[in-house]
Amino acid sequence: MSNCAIVGINWGDEGKGRMVDLLTSGYDAVVRYQGGGNAGHTVINESGKFALHLLPSGIFRRGVVNVLGNGVALDPENLMAEIDSVREKGVVIDENNLKISDRASLLLPWHRDLDALEEARLADKKYGSTRQGIAPFYSDKYQKKTVLAGELFYPEKLREHLAELLEWKNLTLTRVYGAEPYTMEMLEKWLKDHAERIKPFITDTGKLLRSMRDEEKNILFEAQLGSLRDLDFGIVPYTTSSNTTAAYAPIGSGCPDIRIDEVVGVVKAYSTCVGEGPFTCEWFGEEASRLREAGGEYGAKTGRPRRVGPIDIVATRYGVKVQAATCIALTKLDVLSYMDRIPVCTHYMLNGELTDEFPFPAALPDAEPVTEYLPGWGCDISACRSWDELPEAARNYVLFIEENIGCHIGYVSVGPERDSIIIR
Repeated sequence: MSNCAIVGINWGDEGKGRMVDLLTSGYDAVVRYQGGGNAGHTVINESGKFALHLLPSGIFRRGVVNVLGNGVALDPENLMAEIDSVREKGVVIDENNLKISDRASLLLPWHRDLDALEEARLADKKYGSTRQGIAPFYSDKYQKKTVLAGELFYPEKLREHLAELLEWKNLTLTRVYGAEPYTMEMLEKWLKDHAERIKPFITDTGKLLRSMRDEEKNILFEAQLGSLRDLDFGIVPYTTSSNTTAAYAPIGSGCPDIRIDEVVGVVKAYSTCVGEGPFTCEWFGEEASRLREAGGEYGAKTGRPRRVGPIDIVATRYGVKVQAATCIALTKLDVLSYMDRIPVCTHYMLNGELTDEFPFPAALPDAEPVTEYLPGWGCDISACRSWDELPEAARNYVLFIEENIGCHIGYVSVGPERDSIIIR
């Protein structure tokens, strides 16, 4: 048995979905253990191109069980819309290959409203939320004011619970934001139209995963976003509202007593960032536009242009430590083929001193990048399928990153398709 977590090392958007889709051939289950529908994992395979937001990326592999754990912000409305969209392309999704933890909390309709209202109130100090209700959801979860998926099987108690939450939440909506209140009729409609549809998928995922562990089956854990968006270890306050680290996988899956054997950290061959916050290596102007277009760097969920720059060794090394990565998957190496020289942010300059340590969040805006350049390879590498097929300059770039981040690069992606990969 081998349990593996696939996690983001930087700001998210590294290409985790394509790695999960690739590696699930060797696993019996794929588990999403945190986050919600506020980000997307892009997967390209024989069924088409998909931007998954809540569904685990193993949903395309026959025989693989896909789990949404208790750590996920479960939005029934968006989940069912996503399931319908994927089913339209011929992908089978039913209660046999998709399981939802009965302990997962439901993202309620007012969470999205509150997200948008708060971003509007913050104005130019906004956090860059995708307005999918994630921060209000997790806030309510830690206040113990959410509804568990399993409560859908206890309708009378559920309605009593919702009525209590409704009274409390309307105080915030009306008195703090001056918004319209919700009614019980609105919640009843939401239950009927959306929440009822997820009931066939709900189960005790802890029991399921323990059974799989005892049968020595292989389990893959899929994270959302990356190390620098982690609620505790990221660039606070410009983070997500959950823990994106591999260490949280057992808790958020529903099986806290399970062990993680391997951690595959995904790193893009250059840096990208969606949302607000300090981004030390960021490029602007024509240089940024060219890289953004070459890499198709637009958010899978929002379509927002991603902020871009060269790979950041300081941030990546920090992410490797936070995730306790045992192996790295380097994605989108092919995008850099147009460059004559390949830039690398190797150090930071902070308060007049050179540093290799990732700064505390309050100091991070004052950090400046120190950039070095490596020779480019000047040719298309997207057809390469072995290490030796890569040009020497491309191999040297990979080895330079590997040496400086202190973790073996076991996978090199040269395209978005499932087989566009080099395994070292």
